[in-house]
Amino acid sequence: MAQQDFKYVIQDLSNVYIGAKYTYGEMMDVDAIPFKFKAILSHYMLKEVAADTTAENHLFYLDKEGRSYMAYKQLKAKFKMSVWEEADGRKRKTPGYISREYTVDQVLDDPALMKKKDSIVVEEIHLSKLALMSFSL
Repeated sequence: MAQQDFKYVIQDLSNVYIGAKYTYGEMMDVDAIPFKFKAILSHYMLKEVAADTTAENHLFYLDKEGRSYMAYKQLKAKFKMSVWEEADGRKRKTPGYISREYTVDQVLDDPALMKKKDSIVVEEIHLSKLALMSFSL
C-alpha cells in the first residue's frame, strides 16, 4: 500500500469523505477539510489523543464516556471499513474483504468487529454536511 493511499478529501453536495490514514495533525493542515471539522478536532479529539494518531487507530479505542466518542456520535460519523470474512459455503463461496459503512456505535458494540480489529482496514470517515453544520461547539 502506498504512503498516500486513503489520504484524500472528497466532498459532494451533502457529504464529506476523509481518508482514514490522515493523522489528526495532518487533517489540521489540509485546506479541503471543512473548518468546522478542524475546530471539532482541536476542541475534542486532540485533547484526548496525540496529533500523530489516525482516525483508524483511534476508532477501536474510543471510550463511550469520552469527548471524541460524543463528537463522532453527534456528527453521525460513519466509517467505511473492509472486514475480512471467511467463506461459509452458502452465501460467501470464497473468503475475502467486505467493504461496508459502520456507525461509531456499531463498531464499539460489536464484539466480533472488536475481535477482528487488527485485520480490519478503516478506509474513510463519512460526515454529513448537515450534521457538521448543526454541531455546536
